[in-house]
Amino acid sequence: MKQLNNKYIDNLVHKEELSDKELQELLKARDEGIVDFFLIDVREVSEFKELHIVKTDKLLPKSKFNEWFPDLKSKKEENLIIYCRSGNRSYQVQQVLLKYGFKSVSNLTDGIIDYTGDVESGSI
Repeated sequence: MKQLNNKYIDNLVHKEELSDKELQELLKARDEGIVDFFLIDVREVSEFKELHIVKTDKLLPKSKFNEWFPDLKSKKEENLIIYCRSGNRSYQVQQVLLKYGFKSVSNLTDGIIDYTGDVESGSI
């Protein structure tokens, strides 16, 4: 992993597409208090319970977007990172959020299927 510095991390958290390693760097930087973001899984509850990225902040299934979207508007100015199984659903959600004026929304490009960082099973 690269040396974590504020400028590098700030640039990274604002990228629209993140790789597996970049998300791992951001999670480490968040643990160290260098950056703040909200990590969201947009898969279904059963998928999340089976396996999800450690330190995921919220499960917001894409299939229930209309239910949770009004509550997420309070995070419009925050850094959001979204992931799903392969990057497709999260990309779709990302594009809608950006269209609605969300400041910083990143997508884990290849989803959890290619994620090599810490994962766990169970509920949030």
